[in-house]
Amino acid sequence: MKSIIIDVRTVAEYENSHVEGSLNIPVQEITAHVDEIKAIKEPIIFCCKSGHRSGLATEYFKNLGIDCSNGGSWLDLM
Repeated sequence: MKSIIIDVRTVAEYENSHVEGSLNIPVQEITAHVDEIKAIKEPIIFCCKSGHRSGLATEYFKNLGIDCSNGGSWLDLM
């Protein structure tokens, strides 16, 4: 099954470079997208620059029962 990559870096960081096909939802806006993320049927991989912000997003959504994981740095997912 294909995974969905959600990059939680800022818009500016994402626009500079990102994993092709990934979505950008900055971590500070992530709670405003709960319903949108819950509707995703594929496993979700969160990423950021170092793995810290994506770790926060992963923990938040795992607590909501969402199938997701922390992919760490977006560079590791290239």
